[in-house]
Order: sequence, then C-alpha cells, then structure tokens
Amino acid sequence: MPIDVMMPFYGDVGQFQQAVLSVLDQSEPDLRLTVVDDCYPDSTPREWLDGLGDARVRYLRNPTNLGVNGNFRRCVELVQHDWFVVMGCDDVMLPDYLCTVRSLAEMHLDASVIAPGVEVIDSDDRPVRPLGDRIKAILAPPRATVLHGEKLATSLYHGNWTYFPSLLWRTEAVREVGFRPGLEVVLDLALLVDLASVGGSLVYDPEIVFRYRRHRASVSSVRAVDGRRFDEENSFFAEEARRCADRGWNHAARAARWHATSRLHQWQARAGSVVARRG
Repeated sequence: MPIDVMMPFYGDVGQFQQAVLSVLDQSEPDLRLTVVDDCYPDSTPREWLDGLGDARVRYLRNPTNLGVNGNFRRCVELVQHDWFVVMGCDDVMLPDYLCTVRSLAEMHLDASVIAPGVEVIDSDDRPVRPLGDRIKAILAPPRATVLHGEKLATSLYHGNWTYFPSLLWRTEAVREVGFRPGLEVVLDLALLVDLASVGGSLVYDPEIVFRYRRHRASVSSVRAVDGRRFDEENSFFAEEARRCADRGWNHAARAARWHATSRLHQWQARAGSVVARRG
C-alpha cells in the first residue's frame, strides 16, 4: 500500500534535510515523498533533493507564496494514493512510522485517520514536555483504541490531543468531507470533527513512532498573542455546540460549549501578554 508523504516547505534547510532523510530511511520504503516549496528564496533545497537521486522524491514549487494553510491545502490537492500524511518540514519520522500506521490502516479498513504516538522535541532534537503537550498527553486515550461519532467529537472538543503532522489520512474520506472555508487556526480540528459527524473513525495507538518539533518560539508565542486566533476558536466552538445540540449529541455539545483547554490557553496567553506589556 503506497503512502503519499506530502511535505510543505518553507523554513530551516538543515531541519528540512533531516525530515526528508527520516522519510527516505523508513523500514518500509513503499512511499512517495512530495515536497511543495512555498517560494523559499533559495535554490538549495531543490538542488539538494536532486542530488539524492531518489525516484520516490518529487519536488514542486508554488508560483506564489500561499502561506502555511494555503500550502497545506495545496499538498492535499496533490495527493495521488489512498492514504497520505502532511508532514512538517522540521519534524522527524522514526524508522517504523510508516510500517506502524500502514499496519493499523490495514487492520482497520474503514478508518478515516490513524493517530500514532508522538514524542515532542525542541530545536536541538531534545525531548521536551511544555505545558500544552503535558495536557495533550493527559487528554489522549490511555491505551490503543478506536473512536468515532460523538465519542470522538467529545474527546477532541475537550482538547485536540492529536498532532496533525503525524496523522495518516484516508484520502477518500478527507475529500468527501472537504475543508471548511475561512478557518486558519482550527482547520485540522474542524476536519477531524467533520469526519466524526459522518461516521468516520480515528484509530489511536500510543506506540511512539513520530517526533514533533516544538520550537522555542512556539513555547513563548503567548507573549505576542493575536486576538484573532481566539476569536476564530470561540466562534468555531460556539457553532460546534449548536451543531451538536441539533444532532442530539448532548455530551459533545457540552464539551464544545466549555472547550476547557482552549479557554485555558486563552487565559495563559493573555496573562503572558499582560506580563510582557508590564515588562
């Protein structure tokens, strides 16, 4: 079962090279890696990829800069196989990542998405556990499981414990649902709960096979909070609460109405902004 590994690129070239090599060094080599360059102002990435001489690698460059979410959508449009991953250009696949998620997909033929275990690392490849990731670990299921319908939606409204770059998606399921227009911050969460609303399922296995990079800038980003982020989140959860109530998903509606971890993040970010202004 070939898998499309889509990699939107604009960033640190060294970490990008590490990410690419982690894909090509997978224990199961049946894959297609597509790098979608979002107008990075240097030809080094393309030249380096050409020098690898690996027929599994495809390089494409956008004619104009699409931004993070625009390039993500472009990657999904380019998918050709039944399953795909949209991997960050600074993340790392452990050698058995594709083997693990492929096996899970073959065991759960009706699954819409596969979520493996993830280790968080910093810019220097050291394992880290910032507060947000500790909360994700608490919210994630304690053992391997399959979630679907209201149970899946409720779990994600409490807090999105998944790591988008590590997820394996079934192409047909994603294209049937599509992406909600106008969303930037909660785009991946919206896709997951929309899949849940049409009966899609998420298969979770806590075995760690992927390393997600959390940069120092991400940890300290609460100092430069943009209120539009939380406006989008609050609007999204309010609409989700209404949709779930109309569907008769009362537990999910309550979880969306409270969206506790989103509220905690907002409080933390605003508190950090106050401290920064006082400084």
